[in-house]
This record gives sequence, structure tokens and C-alpha cells, in this order.
Amino acid sequence: MLAAVLHDYNRLELEEVPNPQPQAGEALVRIKACGFCATDYKAIRGLRRNVKFPLVPGHEPAGVVAAVGPHVKHFREGDEVIVQPSGYCGLCRNCRLGLIHYCDRSYTIGGDGPEDVRWGCFAEYAVAGENMLFRKPPALSFDAACQTEPVSGAWKGIVRYSEMSVGDDVVVIGTGGIGMYCLMVARAAGAGTLVAIDVSDYALETARRLGATHTINPACEDAKAAVAAILPAGPDLVMEAAGSIEAVRLMVSLLRRGTRWNVFGITTHETFELDGGLTHFLEARMDASFGTTPLAMEKAVRLMERGLVDPEKAISHRFPLSEIHRAVETMASPERNKVIINP
Repeated sequence: MLAAVLHDYNRLELEEVPNPQPQAGEALVRIKACGFCATDYKAIRGLRRNVKFPLVPGHEPAGVVAAVGPHVKHFREGDEVIVQPSGYCGLCRNCRLGLIHYCDRSYTIGGDGPEDVRWGCFAEYAVAGENMLFRKPPALSFDAACQTEPVSGAWKGIVRYSEMSVGDDVVVIGTGGIGMYCLMVARAAGAGTLVAIDVSDYALETARRLGATHTINPACEDAKAAVAAILPAGPDLVMEAAGSIEAVRLMVSLLRRGTRWNVFGITTHETFELDGGLTHFLEARMDASFGTTPLAMEKAVRLMERGLVDPEKAISHRFPLSEIHRAVETMASPERNKVIINP
């Protein structure tokens, strides 16, 4: 099969490699679409340094079951599926508490987080455990379906962890791929005022189309002052979806009494400071969210199937796998939203 193999930072090569073979409890999936996440881009460019080479990146897949291994009971060849990239045992204490993304034996296909990172989905085929497969609704395109994982992350961060309520005033910092889904989930969940912050006017224009009531470009104005003008009493919830430490620091500066704030986008090990006394008296509640769970995946599928979140509106570029290097360059551009690879 054709695969994009990362041999070192800034050394991504298209190669013919052997097809993976499904083992007991696994399925071989013919990848039809895979989202290009900033996590993948950071690995390719060396912006995160926890990569073990060689690696096939790509962890937002949807496709068709091509073969199944022994003991697979609920899926068969030809089934259209969405793949949760997070593998889990289902038997450890964390799994039995419903915290499968804390699984003692967790692994990911093409992603980040666990020590065990397996080859991902910038390839024609990938292997996944049966418990990682979800049926794709017939009306959902593969390009939309492959966005289930990031949509599920947005739902998990905003609704499950930060407990957004109808009418909450929400600020989303960073409106790239994941930020767009945060906006859409917040809008579907009944946000009152919905403020999008980004340094890209291109992204902000998309944010307005997706339901942002206000947009702010920190490169052109004082973002803290602009938020204060829009929300004099301060936001109820701030989501950091930008992936930069500057975004986290901006989020901290926006806190007022009772604000909930979620460190969602940043995955690199950088530091910021908190005033201990101020943090105490504000009672601003910090959450963070990484990865996904079967519950969040099911919720994301329902949101998309019901038309409450439409990933097609966030997709700006599509590339065949043979043009993966063009896709990498596009990921570096401020004039893009979600990028999709179609192997």
C-alpha cells in the first residue's frame, strides 16, 4: 500500500509498504478520508519532539472494512466505519470507570499521548481494534465522518468537562480545525454571545459563518480590551484551541469570578503563571481535555447526523495521499481551515 512515512522531522516520504494484517479482535480498514490535525503537523515539522520513527501520522480516519481478524463479531467486510484512534483494553480500573483515555494499556494509531503510538492513517489501509469502530451513518460523507474524533473532543471539552449551559457567553481562542468545532458545538449547545479570537482573518471569516457573534484579531487590536468591551461582566467559558502558550496566557487574562477555562489546544510543554491569591478569590475553574471516549464519539456522531454540527463547513482543502507534501505546506498557511487527506 501507499503510505506517508515520517522517518525524521521534516522527512516525510511516500512509500510502498506492506499492508498491515489484522490480528484477533482487529479489522483492516481501507481509509477513505483522514483529517490533518495540528498534532500531525507538529510531529512532521519537529514542533513536538516525542515522536518515535518511523511513523505514519494521521489519526482522524473513516473508511470501509476490508478484512477482519479472528473473533471480530460485530463488523464485516464492506461496512462503512468511523475509527476512534484511541485504543484501550476495557479491563483496567480506568477503563471500568469510563476513563478509557487513561487506560493502563492505551495506544493510539498515528496520534499523540500514550507511549504506544502505532502507524496511522495517512495510508491506504490501517488496522484498528473492533472496539474502536463506529458505524458511519449512510448520509454522512467520509470527509465529514472522519471528523468525528475532533468533534468528539470539542463536545467532551465544552459540554462534558466544562459543563457549558444554555445562554453561556463563550470565548474560543484559536479557530483552526478544532476551534471551528468548538464554535459549532458551543452554538449547538446554546451559547449566548460567542466570541472567536484568531490572528488569521481567513479563519475569522469562517468563524462568522459558523455562528460566532463577534470576532477579534489580536494582531490588529488588544484582545483583552476587545473582549471586555463585548462582555463587560466577563465570559462564562473560555476555550483555548490555538495550541500556543500565548493563547493560554490570553485566556488567563480574561478570567473573572466563576469563569470556567479549558486548556484544550496546547500539547507542548510550556509554562505560564497564575497569581495564587487572585486564582483563589476568582474561583475560576480550570479544566483540560485531551483525547476522546466512546461516549464522546457517539455524541459527535449524533451531532453530525442530526445536522447540528456540519464538518463540511469547516473543510477548506482536500488532497489525495499522493499530494501529502502540498497538504503539509497548506497546513502552514493562515488561509486554510480543516485539511483532509483522501488516500
